[in-house]
Amino acid sequence: MASLPDRSFPQRVSRARLYEQVAAQITDWIAAQDLAAGDRLPAERELATRLGVSRATLSQALVALEVVGVVAVRHGDGTVVTEQGVRGAAAGRAPLGDPADQITEAIRAHADRLPDVIDARDALETKLAALAAQRRTTDDLAAIDEALAVMAADVEAGGRGVEGDERFHASVTSAAHSPLLEQMMRTISTLIAETRLESLSQPGRPRASLAGHGAVAEAIRAGDPEAAAAAMHAHVGMVSDVALLRGDT
Repeated sequence: MASLPDRSFPQRVSRARLYEQVAAQITDWIAAQDLAAGDRLPAERELATRLGVSRATLSQALVALEVVGVVAVRHGDGTVVTEQGVRGAAAGRAPLGDPADQITEAIRAHADRLPDVIDARDALETKLAALAAQRRTTDDLAAIDEALAVMAADVEAGGRGVEGDERFHASVTSAAHSPLLEQMMRTISTLIAETRLESLSQPGRPRASLAGHGAVAEAIRAGDPEAAAAAMHAHVGMVSDVALLRGDT
């Protein structure tokens, strides 16, 4: 008997990953508690215990919520609800609203576009690093060094180095003196900001990222475009190794 074609069967039911379920529960809790912008969530250890999940799963859920703008992680102040998170909760109280479903959709949209963003970063930033090695000025090198110092100070203090990371990549882009490539980087800057949060939240990543920046900076300082391109390619590859794409949670 001939087998039926695959199209005769319904599509497999999509099951939410555990961290997505946790993110949805936290979103529902924010709405139920009527939290305001700036209100702090419980400490991660307490949250993980209440939800019955590992710290790793909870951490990934919080990163996902930060990426889509529901919460913000402030060094020394914990995880706080944002204005956007409050608006989402308010929308969820409308008759047809469901903040958890909306957040889950936003998280999945981020996950779906992440590989494309990584490809774009690799293509653009590798070329920018090579051009920077050829065209950098004394002022450009000073800006790169300042960005490295900002990130190093933040990481040393226990932070993730997000601001310094952003400043470093911006300074390399500026040092390339390519207006069109710089414009292309600005076009995807919001998407890059998402990947930056995702990456720098990985255990041990801030220090590893800082070391990668140092290798890129040294090649640019030496005026070696091939080494600069190779260092940037290796750096983008390293920071692109995130739990979301590995399927850890």
